[in-house]
Amino acid sequence: MTFRKTALALACALHAGLLSTVHAAETDEALQLDASTIVGQADGAAAERDSYQAKPSSAATRLELSPRETPQSVSTITRAQLDDFRLTSVNEALKYSPGIAVQEVETDRTYFTARGFDITNFQYDGIGAPFVYGNLDGSIDTAPFERIEVVRGANGLMSGTGNPSATINFVRKRPTATPQARIDLTAGSWDQRRIDTDVSGPLTDSGNVRGRLVYAHEDKNSYLDRYSREKNVFHGVLEADLSERTTLSLGHTLQKTAADSPMWGALPLYFSDGSASDFSRSTSTSADWAFWDNEEQRTFVELEHDLGNGWQAKGVLTRVEKDGDGRLFYVYGTPDAATGLGLFSYPSEYEDDNRQWLADLYVSGPFALLGREHELVAGVSGSKSELDDISHYGQGIGTALPPLQDWRGDYPLPAFDFFVDGSSFEDKQKSVYAATRLSLADPLTLIAGARATWVDSEGESYGRARSREDDAVTPYAGLVYDLNEQYSLYASYTEIFDPQTRLDASGDRLDPVEGRSFELGVKGELFDGRLNVAAATFKTYQDNMAESAGFVGGRQIYAGVDYLSEGYELELSGELLPGLQVSAGYTFVDVQDAEHRHAKTYAPKHLLRAATTYRLAQLPQLKVGASLSWQDAIHRDVTLPDGSAGKIEQDAYALVGLMASYDIDPNWSVSANLDNLTDEKYITSLYWEQGYYGAPRNASMTVSWKY
Repeated sequence: MTFRKTALALACALHAGLLSTVHAAETDEALQLDASTIVGQADGAAAERDSYQAKPSSAATRLELSPRETPQSVSTITRAQLDDFRLTSVNEALKYSPGIAVQEVETDRTYFTARGFDITNFQYDGIGAPFVYGNLDGSIDTAPFERIEVVRGANGLMSGTGNPSATINFVRKRPTATPQARIDLTAGSWDQRRIDTDVSGPLTDSGNVRGRLVYAHEDKNSYLDRYSREKNVFHGVLEADLSERTTLSLGHTLQKTAADSPMWGALPLYFSDGSASDFSRSTSTSADWAFWDNEEQRTFVELEHDLGNGWQAKGVLTRVEKDGDGRLFYVYGTPDAATGLGLFSYPSEYEDDNRQWLADLYVSGPFALLGREHELVAGVSGSKSELDDISHYGQGIGTALPPLQDWRGDYPLPAFDFFVDGSSFEDKQKSVYAATRLSLADPLTLIAGARATWVDSEGESYGRARSREDDAVTPYAGLVYDLNEQYSLYASYTEIFDPQTRLDASGDRLDPVEGRSFELGVKGELFDGRLNVAAATFKTYQDNMAESAGFVGGRQIYAGVDYLSEGYELELSGELLPGLQVSAGYTFVDVQDAEHRHAKTYAPKHLLRAATTYRLAQLPQLKVGASLSWQDAIHRDVTLPDGSAGKIEQDAYALVGLMASYDIDPNWSVSANLDNLTDEKYITSLYWEQGYYGAPRNASMTVSWKY
């Protein structure tokens, strides 16, 4: 409660300060703000009110390029889309992004895949480091973000490794040059209660100091038995113009998530005879005493200086502190189809502490060569991540449990002193990178770059050494040819370098993944640039990817496997007709092993995502919209208790959502959302042999005030 009161007090204080600034502006015509800043912020805010169009981004190359100028697949989930469909978590938002599969293996642990492979590179304003364990614990709230950018395909130039899935870039909300404020109050299914506040504007009469404060609180129960979750989010940024050419920014984001009775692991998806299990959607394996709390604090300081002649220098230093604390209950085994017996307990207490430093310094600008103007960016970056975690395993591991149909979560709280294990390791990464955009001719540009990366790790994780030293140079090249004023062809090539920590049968660490990725496509800007369209085909070769090869002496071992991933994508975003916004994408991807057999069967081959809204011309206060997410059938091969082969299957399914909003007056509006309109029952993921069912039909309503 202290956190909530403090954040709300700060919001009120900043709001009051902004209102006084507005009053001063109305009564004192001598108020002078930077004209270019005012125009950019105000015009941009008006233009983006309803827009689903992807905006220029530097996430792929650090050069600020429009989607058409970028020789890679780029998508954007805009603030308008996040607000229209009440996408308050990153999991929900990425379910709307073309080509991204959200693998919700548990209630509070998620993997993300694209083009058949795990996404491990998440960035904030272009700065980031891979997940420590390749997954997300808890739930990242979208309140601090202006938009979410997705660069599909290998992105070794900006991420340090050439993981060929995707890079997710969160673009944070920054202070605005004009005052604005907004409050959203939401109520929904399963006792959902949420408040969002966002206040921004100048803090001095001259406008040389600006601030923005975002606070969100959410508390909700669940369709899952016993499960509930509370989130508190604070995001604040200050900007100060130290001179006409130098701007200093300081920001801090805090998110606290508290989950009661979360699932650790999930439901058994098949019986011992190989038949599919079919539990109620509300079924949970969690105990009533289980909890999982996660906290992340992310602080950054950023200095940007105009060097003149179009050149800029920018330095960013980020400190990340992540803490997790959980008392969890895992259920393992394969139940009998007739009796439901065959499940056993595995209680554990878990704590983790992760500290990260991230630094990036670069310069960018234009230069002239051979009578033409080109662009260049060059920089250095480094990161250091220290992680300590410990697991206290409970007494009673292996206790037989009743059938899940009779499970009420009333397992006695054990003593967590059976045995202890954990991790303590440090990862360091240093990089030097450069990229240039060369204008070879009026219709032809070449984007070329390279990143030299040094990786150094030491320590242990659950009895396995994580020590490693690797280095590589990852080149990048892309060509863009303008066919006319609307369409461009592009081709790109990236090499892959991804160090691994998995061990083989001899106890040696596997060599890094290496490979190469190709992409070829066409992009267009239609209707005076209001609509982006794109079509792409891609092919990726990867050698020595770690795949489980069984157990030796109780230790899981891995072997390097070669993969070929190929497919194509279609996408459009923006204003299709006056008042009609659309974001849609279709992806086909096929992942094959060295024997040309279909691999990664848990990831859909076909994925369709679409969202659209329409503001009625006859009644512009009313906006209506719909969303669709469809994927084809997936499966996972399993080994049954008797040694025979089995299969878990999830048929193709579609999820439909509806929304409507109405502007009562310039300040007040109401909106309603309905998710899973057809009440589809589906398994959220087959990434593991366990899983659980997605949410049934649910609804929410929001009242909004803005200034």
